[in-house]
This record gives sequence, structure tokens and C-alpha cells, in this order.
Amino acid sequence: MGDALRIESLPELERPVLVAAFRGWNDGGQGASLAGAYLAQAWAAQRFADLDPEDFYDFQATRPQVALDGGARRVDWPENAFYHAPLPGAGRDAILLLGVEPNLRWRTFSDNVVDLARQLKVELVLTLGALLADVPHTRPAPVTGSVTDQKLGDRLGFSPSRYEGPTGIVGVLHDACGRAGIASASLWAAVPHYVSLTPSPRAAKALVERLALLLECDIDTASLDQASEAYAQQVSEAVASDPDTSTYVEELERHADELAGDDDLPSGDALAAELTRYLRERDRDEPGPDDVARG
Repeated sequence: MGDALRIESLPELERPVLVAAFRGWNDGGQGASLAGAYLAQAWAAQRFADLDPEDFYDFQATRPQVALDGGARRVDWPENAFYHAPLPGAGRDAILLLGVEPNLRWRTFSDNVVDLARQLKVELVLTLGALLADVPHTRPAPVTGSVTDQKLGDRLGFSPSRYEGPTGIVGVLHDACGRAGIASASLWAAVPHYVSLTPSPRAAKALVERLALLLECDIDTASLDQASEAYAQQVSEAVASDPDTSTYVEELERHADELAGDDDLPSGDALAAELTRYLRERDRDEPGPDDVARG
């Protein structure tokens, strides 16, 4: 195992699943990172390892932050940390990998994650993502699932991913899992593109609920429910001030209502088409490394 992986103590886990969420390119409206942070809090997850940021970041692109701690100044470095917790009602454990998409050495980064997953006998790696799409903020966020293996897809009810195009650390991590023989799947929540800079608790809520369904565990989403309602109200007030945007949102609502009642996850082809559009638009609108790091 590489020197970049720093283990404080190795937990004993029962049939663990690893859930990963990264801030950055895979995190439209911060839906995925909000979901990951919520899970860590809801499960009272305990930190047990991290990856040394020195090898994986360009600190001019993803800058460390200076903070005051009891009057003393400290530097907070970008991090990717591992936490563990029992899955409520599931009879198994979870590992959470929460952090910031690295700038450098993605293959080495992913190999370190896979090495730890092997050592802990992880049965499934599940990543969370969020993408910008033509969806209204007043409706539940659609969630799409994909897998890289047909057998796993049949078991989870997902389609194998047929996406082709640019990828983030999530795609590279799934590739590493595939080469290591570790089953992996991905959940993506859609975030309204017209409020892309606003953190979306509605997307986080949708990801948490879908994850609970897949893992057959209990997760209290009361706090996310309240945050989602406040989010919808605040965005609605902003939208109402612009007639063109208001009309556009009404059209999105009509389209969403036409699709209501279909509880099946969208197909892998639908995910591929939406991701292709999202990534191309993001490349055009956010060409600089600072923009990606702040995503």
C-alpha cells in the first residue's frame, strides 16, 4: 500500500460498502458533497484514515485555507478522508470517502483507494455525483444510476454505463475498481442549471434516499427535508423576479409532471446523453483550474 495512505487505525467491518463523494467537477450544486457530509453526520461516522494531499494537488489550483484556532493560525489542506460507521438496519458497515477531487496522479490516487478497499474486503463501491440539467427546482431531483458490470446492473436494476467523453475522478475510480474486480456503481442527481452556484439540499436528499433504498438501510432525512423546502422557497422568490426565467421554469415543471409516476431509474443511455451535454457545457463555461477546484 502506498505511503500516501495514512491509516490511524484499521476498523473491523461487516460486509462493508464504500461510498465516495468528491467536491469539484463531479459535484454540480454541491449535491454529492452535501449528501456525503450528511451521511457522515447522520451515521456518526468515525475517521480512520486519509490520503496525504502533498502528492495529489496543485496548491495553486486548489489552495489550502488559513484558519484561526483559539487565536492560533493553522493551515487547512485539501483532504480526502475515510470514515466508518454501521449502516442502520442493514446488518453491515459503511466506509465513507469524502474530500476534494485531486488535481494530480489520479491513477495513483485511485489505486490507493482500491488497495484499502481490498484490505477491508469491500463488497461494493458506490459513488455519488451531481450534474446540471434541465430540471425545475420545485420538484424532487431526478436520480440516475449506472454500473460498469452487467451482472451488478441486473442485481441493482441499473444499466451498464455507455457514456463516452471527458471524465472526473469518479470515472477513474470506477475504472480502477473494475480492474481490481471490485463491484462498483454510481448515482447521479440532477441539479437545475439556472441555479448552478446555489448548494442544492434537494439533490443531496435525492441521493441519500436512493442510497438508502439500494443499501436497504434506514436514514433520517428530516434535516434535509427542511433544507430542501427552504431552498425551493428562496429560489422561487428569485425566479419570480424575472418573467423569462419564471416562464422557463413553468415549462420545466410541466415536463417533470408529465414524467411523474415513473419510479424507474433512467437508463444508462439517458445518463450518457445528459452527462455528455453537461460536461461539454462545463468545459466551455469553466475552462480554468481555479473554476474546477471551486465547482
